[in-house]
Amino acid sequence: MKKYISEFIGTFSMIFCGTGAMTVNEVTGGSVTHVGIAITWGLIVMAMIYAFGETSGAHFNPAVTIAFAYAKKFAWKEVPKYIIAQILGAFAASLILWFLFPASEFLGSTIPTVDVWRAFVLELLLTFFLMVVIINVSTGSKEIGVVAGIAIGAVVLLEAMFAGPITNASMNPARSLAPNIVSGNIQGLWLYLIAPILGALLAVVSCKLVKDENCCDEGC
Repeated sequence: MKKYISEFIGTFSMIFCGTGAMTVNEVTGGSVTHVGIAITWGLIVMAMIYAFGETSGAHFNPAVTIAFAYAKKFAWKEVPKYIIAQILGAFAASLILWFLFPASEFLGSTIPTVDVWRAFVLELLLTFFLMVVIINVSTGSKEIGVVAGIAIGAVVLLEAMFAGPITNASMNPARSLAPNIVSGNIQGLWLYLIAPILGALLAVVSCKLVKDENCCDEGC
């Protein structure tokens, strides 16, 4: 149960702070700034990895959980439980933000500014890059250690910085599902659910091609 609570709290914290920065930026007319939003995402991801990496592996992302299971580093039977905890955490965060900022129209929703297929490809590639880093700095299915927290947080910051204006750089189905549904902005939501999972799975395939061994073995 501790693992699932950790995934709930970690995802809640990540969505509350990350989309919270976007929401505050929206209702204050840009006081946080795009750069501030990207930094917020990077820092909260890094902080939650340090907080819960040893307990649950600090996935906080259904795409990451599914990719670890595909890589045989995580039990498939645990996948539904992790995803439920992550989605519940995300919805709890979005509902609180909705209560705190009723004037917000978006609540940090992910809405593409280009056509859906270009956004789909971009989200797929963003998640691919993220998962490449995660699977290469993690121990098994656990994102632990100084290197993991800094590397993964830095990639999230980097991708939010340059891709945020185009797709809001989701890379996480739970991160998109909750604010989009709570705010009622469901256009293009499907791409944010499918593209990250495909991108994460492709990252596992690339790991198999690059590493001779211990990439996708049970118990790594």
